[in-house]
Amino acid sequence: MDASLDALLKARLAALSEAKRLRRLRPWQWCHGTLHDVDGRALIDASSNDYLGLSQHPLVKARAAGWAERYGAGAPASRLITGTRDITLAVEEKLAAFKHCEAALLFSSGFQANATVIPALAGLKVGAGDTANAPAIFSDELNHASMVHGCRNAKAKTHVFRHRDLDHLDELLRQQAGKPGRKLILTESVFSMDGDRADLPALVQLAERHGAALYVDEAHATGVLGPQGRGLAAECGGGVDVVMGTLGKALGAFGAYIAGSRTLIDYLVNCCPGFIYTTALPPAVLGAVDAALDLVPGMDEDRRRLADNAQRLRDLLAQRNYDTLGSSTQIVPAVIGSEEDALAAAQRLEEVGVLAVAIRPPTVPTGTSRLRFALGSTLDEVTMQRLLTTVATHLPPHPPKTD
Repeated sequence: MDASLDALLKARLAALSEAKRLRRLRPWQWCHGTLHDVDGRALIDASSNDYLGLSQHPLVKARAAGWAERYGAGAPASRLITGTRDITLAVEEKLAAFKHCEAALLFSSGFQANATVIPALAGLKVGAGDTANAPAIFSDELNHASMVHGCRNAKAKTHVFRHRDLDHLDELLRQQAGKPGRKLILTESVFSMDGDRADLPALVQLAERHGAALYVDEAHATGVLGPQGRGLAAECGGGVDVVMGTLGKALGAFGAYIAGSRTLIDYLVNCCPGFIYTTALPPAVLGAVDAALDLVPGMDEDRRRLADNAQRLRDLLAQRNYDTLGSSTQIVPAVIGSEEDALAAAQRLEEVGVLAVAIRPPTVPTGTSRLRFALGSTLDEVTMQRLLTTVATHLPPHPPKTD
């Protein structure tokens, strides 16, 4: 039997293809803010995370280009070598002010931040003899893969609570009452595949009652939700201990951040390997983030339009018997069921000019393959109406559930 690496890889790829789970990279083109396929055909983009269209905003592009021209194309090293510039610190200060936190720290991506910050916090020791005080992590079952990866890297006992089930979380926390070790609760504020929201005020109260720290991933809320787009954690009056957010979605740039107390950021600078051993963000990215932070607080009208359009799509899908999984945000899933059916539905829409990508296991649970609509505020009324008409015409009513 051929046991070479390529043979093993080919066998695995063949199995994925048979299960309709094989993924391939597809090239896309952008021209004047419009998405085109490889043949140059324009599509309505209902799948991107550029929720406010800032990646195409003239100010964001101009400042990115200007900072690259002034400061160079790349960062020279990691942050603790020569990678920290005055512009880096200025952007972090601006981020902290935007989040109403004492301090913020830039990371290369949301995945990197979650995968490395969670273990850094879980591994926190008070002293050399602290090994008996093993930490305990409490994680929502639908948390992003990066948070799951962070839990695995932490090598700490992880208790998974049912999605948004705070009674279950309370039960798990009570089971740990009186046991030594720190407790860390992990949740997204907006869940990336279902588009629903965590009850952050209730989670803050629960964390305080059990003496736990609360870590919130705001990747899909930053820029879109909360006062002036500052995220849902901003509505909790400082009750969230650690806030992670990304800069490559609604802010239209690249990278991620952790925001919190000055002590938290100082600790991560010293004890978070993913920060310590990573090259700093380049000037063009910093310039884009800087411009986006100037724009986002004043984009309430864009946020209102985005919310209204998402509700219109949810209403249409509900009329056609599609489960949207409690979505209340710009992310609107339409659950299809099987991988094959979801791919076919996506293909039908793409053939008539709408890109709504099919999401399949293992990204989502088996049997819940779906079209994941991710809307942007740049969809004007004519385009939005065309999107709704296309969905109504080419996405047949979903068969009702049978017992």
